[in-house]
Amino acid sequence: MAALDSRASGKMGVRAVVYYTTTTVIAVFIGIIMVLIIHPGRGSRDEFSSKQSIEQVSPADAFLDLIRNMFPPNLVQACTQQFRTQYGKRVVTVKVDVNGTGNESELSYEEAIPVLGTVNGINALGLVVFSMGFGLIIGSMKEQGQPLRDFFDCLNEAIMRLVAVIMWYAPVGILFLIAGKIVEMEDLSVMGGQLGMYTVTVIVGLLIHAMVVLPTLYFLVTRKNPFVFIGGLLQALVTALGTSSSSATLPITFKCLEENNGVDKRVTRFVLPVGATINMDGTALYEALAAIFIAQVNEMDLNFGQILTISITATAASIGAAGIPQAGLVTMVIVLTSVGLPTDDVTLIIAVDWFLDRLRTTTNVLGDSIGAGIVEHLSRHELAAVDAELGNCVLAENQEKKTPYKLISQNNDDRLPDSETKM
Repeated sequence: MAALDSRASGKMGVRAVVYYTTTTVIAVFIGIIMVLIIHPGRGSRDEFSSKQSIEQVSPADAFLDLIRNMFPPNLVQACTQQFRTQYGKRVVTVKVDVNGTGNESELSYEEAIPVLGTVNGINALGLVVFSMGFGLIIGSMKEQGQPLRDFFDCLNEAIMRLVAVIMWYAPVGILFLIAGKIVEMEDLSVMGGQLGMYTVTVIVGLLIHAMVVLPTLYFLVTRKNPFVFIGGLLQALVTALGTSSSSATLPITFKCLEENNGVDKRVTRFVLPVGATINMDGTALYEALAAIFIAQVNEMDLNFGQILTISITATAASIGAAGIPQAGLVTMVIVLTSVGLPTDDVTLIIAVDWFLDRLRTTTNVLGDSIGAGIVEHLSRHELAAVDAELGNCVLAENQEKKTPYKLISQNNDDRLPDSETKM
């Protein structure tokens, strides 16, 4: 951000938001079309195993948490925790006078009270907002901010070299992460029947979005081979598959885009952190598809208005989803509430969510990366203008430094003959 002026960063931000919105809406409609065509919820609820508990969340509280996380009061805390509304229970007792006879009876009931709390996980959105503001201020300081810019450039280079070392051990860690999840499954037969069809539907939808829609967008905008670009992202995609977290994959994504695909780091450092927080193509597709699947399991027919509501709510809920494992299950409750579906039925799909979460995270990372390539292509003229302006500033500074020295040397040369004549 410090290397960009406010005008260039503003245009880049608008292009990124337009791309994020477009791809998310497309992903939602792909999910809806796939679940309506394949109809994986056909069958009986008896196929599902015992239910598990899941945290309930209010739509209003979820979006307010998103705003709270944008402005963290403590940057150190934002590196390890993020805000999330939690719910406490309060017993309310009401005294009722029965028919005015003076005989009072007490009625008690429990009500949920929203309480501001925190959960473990990096508050990427808050760090991005702070970094954007801090970077713009450093950029406006020109020469005074140069030492700080050099410091962060050096720190970034050190972190990238550390990431390069870690990447050698990543395949082993990813192998054990996935193996551990497979061992935790109590019954592998849950992958059959309706859940099996549901899993196939999600996978087909993600493949269409990742291998058809996103490459087509990249080709239409840049006129370059998208699969060569995707080939440079293989390490980041494998890491996303293993960690199931787009935020945890960020350092690898930076390295792949900048070193393998040659994307300008001014674009990657601006687009990717924001994308890892709000651009969730895979999550949006998954939530829209899962909501209609739950309706099919309950033998509920959704009209066009309800499907449209699901599409809009899934788009908004995916923006509010955190870049941590299985965050989509929490925001899923918002989508179900919007059309009156039973929120407890989210537990029906928990058995396979660990696997699908890895696939949709990989799709999210791919969408962010292709977005960075598209934004860089569209912003190439602004970036070239900034480079030219910086080059002119450097030349002007060098001339200012050299000019006084030349003037002094000329004066000394002029004085020498005078002194010699006086001698």
